[in-house]
Amino acid sequence: MDHISFIFVHGLSGWGSYDKAYAKLPYWGMRGGDLMAFLRSHGFSAYAASVSPTGSAWDRACELYAQINGVRVDYGKHHSETLGHPRYGRDFTDCPLLPAHEKNGPYVLLGHSFGGATVRMLSTLLAIGSREEQEATHDGSLSPLFRGGMSDRVRALVALASPLNGTTAYQLSHDPAFDPSSVSVPLKNRLLARLMSRRNRGKENPMDCAAHDMHIDEARALNAKMPTLSSVYYFSVPCSDTYEAPDGTWRPRKDMEPLFVMRASQIGAYTGQTAGGIHLDQSWQENDGLVNTLSSQSPYGAPSCPLEPSHIVPGIWNVYPVFAGDHMALQGGLMRRHDIRAFYLNMLTMICSLPPKP
Repeated sequence: MDHISFIFVHGLSGWGSYDKAYAKLPYWGMRGGDLMAFLRSHGFSAYAASVSPTGSAWDRACELYAQINGVRVDYGKHHSETLGHPRYGRDFTDCPLLPAHEKNGPYVLLGHSFGGATVRMLSTLLAIGSREEQEATHDGSLSPLFRGGMSDRVRALVALASPLNGTTAYQLSHDPAFDPSSVSVPLKNRLLARLMSRRNRGKENPMDCAAHDMHIDEARALNAKMPTLSSVYYFSVPCSDTYEAPDGTWRPRKDMEPLFVMRASQIGAYTGQTAGGIHLDQSWQENDGLVNTLSSQSPYGAPSCPLEPSHIVPGIWNVYPVFAGDHMALQGGLMRRHDIRAFYLNMLTMICSLPPKP
């Protein structure tokens, strides 16, 4: 049996083991204690990566690759010139995320929220590289990441409460036919939501950031660039902490993190259509406070099936039963503590039992 590295990637405005905040409040585990330490105590090689809190899926994937391999971040000549930012970033030569004997895989990549898009982008680049970067780079400086040919490094990919098809949390604020302020929400929850919104704003190019990638139309375009690979085991864990009210909208449950109540209420009341023509009906209203439950099951058009532990094959999204909890529940909660240790212990044990594809 191969030694497997489990690499956990945080979501929007998150933090990892390279960040000072992690020692005081670990993103993975929160007030229940560091999940990485718990998993390591049970024999798993578990690591918490640190990527740009508000960066795009592309930028975060490049940063993740550099951490894993202990090299300097290379965002690519074509990408950096097109979107107007420096090509190179932090150098991880002296502080790699993984020990040298683990850097070539196999990995299991686990992404929470927008971390799901991050790990999908990394697995895509490892497998097929980037034609744009190959065609734009003629001086011998092309990163191995953009060459591809490394599909064997990723054994499995897990998307945790991830907006695999975007989230209407962004769509509803730009739809002139919908007034978010018309949804009744207590004042304290509105104030908390504003604080969270300010934290989630980055300084990146508006075309090269997480918020851009999570719009419904942009997520559809991003999905077209990230195929489901036949050599990888895929898992998703959708969450829900809302219920259907008598008026047909979905309302937050009483145990939801107060930070999410306003957005959950608005998502639960929203229907509409994107500029690209995607119809968003009532099936999009159930949510975990930030992400539509429907969106976090599998990418649009990708092969998927309900998780059946006795019959798991690569190249298909294996969808867990809906996890009863809000967007922070799979991290361990923020103001409300969730004990997630057994959940991940069972998941990692199951994944370790899966054979590599011949």
